[in-house]
Amino acid sequence: MRSMPGSGERAYAYAKACGIIGKSFIGKRTRNLEKMIALSELDRLVFPDASRDLPEKELLLNLEDRITERAVNSIISIVDGFLKPPQFLTLLVRSYEYAELSNAIFSSLENEKNAPPYTDLGRFQTVRFNAWPDIKAMIEKTEFDFLLADDGSLKEELKDKEYGAVSLQTVLDRHYYSALWESLFALPRKDRHAAERILSEEISLKNCGWALRLRAYYEMPSDEVKSHLVDIAVRRKGTLADDALRCLEFPLDSPGAWSTWRWKQFLNRESEGRQWQADPRFFQNSASRYLYHLARHYFRQHPFSLDAIFCFIMLKQFEEDILTSGAEGLSMGMSGRDIISLLGVES
Repeated sequence: MRSMPGSGERAYAYAKACGIIGKSFIGKRTRNLEKMIALSELDRLVFPDASRDLPEKELLLNLEDRITERAVNSIISIVDGFLKPPQFLTLLVRSYEYAELSNAIFSSLENEKNAPPYTDLGRFQTVRFNAWPDIKAMIEKTEFDFLLADDGSLKEELKDKEYGAVSLQTVLDRHYYSALWESLFALPRKDRHAAERILSEEISLKNCGWALRLRAYYEMPSDEVKSHLVDIAVRRKGTLADDALRCLEFPLDSPGAWSTWRWKQFLNRESEGRQWQADPRFFQNSASRYLYHLARHYFRQHPFSLDAIFCFIMLKQFEEDILTSGAEGLSMGMSGRDIISLLGVES
């Protein structure tokens, strides 16, 4: 087993993480977002010493980029503090690389003129994004070169016009979560108690949200949906795709059919006078809040375990989602109070 960080590194990382969380817009500080009525106000709130004087359309994209950069820098500042970070933490940092690689490949296939933005991960970066749009040059001799055919081009099945982007996302999700799950069990048991529970539920919920989206937005047949799930076996508990598989035959317009489903509490409620339809976006927001509360609950339970760092990363990514959603809502004329209410965020 790879040597684990010592007590000094752990104590320093946890203390620094607590300081960052104390200044983050989660918990009670979420209330500060309710007062916002303009995008420029959010910019000044989040970046009091570095706000930008830009037209609103430009400000939105610029602000979203800086919000992501802020989250990533906070996460890296903690993980980079370990002399030899465990692979589990390294992969959590590189979740950004996986997401941005999918976007970069799709943009290349669509022959877009401008390179999509990417986040600088420093020593954790493996993809050569500056080689875009040359996919081979971006990923050759990295862990992602399995996406390439023998001639160096992207494999044909990932170029399918109907489901190409979905197929690519599926392949990358499976690769990421399988590697993350394997690296989790390379940690000592005391370091993975909370992470094992939260990650298993995250993958289950991601599968369920993915199944809902593919059925509702793509009208994909259930048999086809099955091929796009992240199917990871769990000791004595089946697989992390089981909850998604169980819901594939439930009608999307019949709430009663979902009454015995494990995650039914995250579905949208019925409204009087309106035909009910399962709403993938509502489910995703509800699942995200649930995982956020789990991370908050476990963050301070085992201060010097790597569990605490895992929870810290989840909390920073949740804050990133709230702030970018807030920016988008304000740009559309919504008030901060309405945005927080819509997202269902509680302090």
